[in-house]
Amino acid sequence: MPVAPTDVASPPASQPTNPRRVIVTRPAREARRWVEQLSARGLEALALPLIEIAAAADPQALHAVWSRLDDYLAAMFVSGNAVEQFFASKPAEAPNPWADAAIKTRAWATGPGTCQALLRAGVAPQRIDAPGPEARQFDSEALWQRVGNSVPAGARVLIVRGADANGQSAGRDWLARQLAAVGAVGDFVVAYERRAPQLNAAQLAVAGLAAGDGSVWLFSSSEAIANLRLLLPAQDWRAARALATHPRIAQAAREAGFGVVCESRPGVDEVVASIESIA
Repeated sequence: MPVAPTDVASPPASQPTNPRRVIVTRPAREARRWVEQLSARGLEALALPLIEIAAAADPQALHAVWSRLDDYLAAMFVSGNAVEQFFASKPAEAPNPWADAAIKTRAWATGPGTCQALLRAGVAPQRIDAPGPEARQFDSEALWQRVGNSVPAGARVLIVRGADANGQSAGRDWLARQLAAVGAVGDFVVAYERRAPQLNAAQLAVAGLAAGDGSVWLFSSSEAIANLRLLLPAQDWRAARALATHPRIAQAAREAGFGVVCESRPGVDEVVASIESIA
């Protein structure tokens, strides 16, 4: 369901509005897919990746967990990027537990994008646990509602996530705390690094114009908003429009000064409906 905008500010009269243009801020590979899907639905979509994905600087920990995946009740992937980078790191000699019916390790996903990445990686759908399509949000909380009752004391869960540019593990520890509360253990492994992008002059100019021309900024990460503020520290965002796929991201957009902030479930159909409601 589209959510009504808050704190509405009109764009400057000197700039034409472009309410059907969407600025897609996801990492490059995901952004390309979203541009294709939004364009197919009649929207003008432009990729402006605000997070750069790179392989983990130290792959040794990743290589090590591949040899003992069957020790885990499940491997939880925080995103599609976590899936792609994790499977890209698999040593040639390491078995794939999701291709061996004798190994019971589950694959946990927070939402449909991560599920699709798991399927592309060859994980059978019956081995995947994720929030149902009716879930209001796709996050760790919704995943825990689905799997929490099946986690016995003493179980171990591998949490596959990213790190920042300094190699420090990044992300929320909420799921690990829930595991600890039931006597289970969450082990973290870094599969990739998330970095602020280096935008060229043309991209920076596009971003500056989109702050006031009526374009809709599509945010799926608070980190993308933080990076945008670093790239354009003097930009006034009061005339800018943002669509966020989670309440925490929406709050980050409001704190950045976006004049119009809406929320949407992260599915393409819901995003398109919300964009049209803003226009």
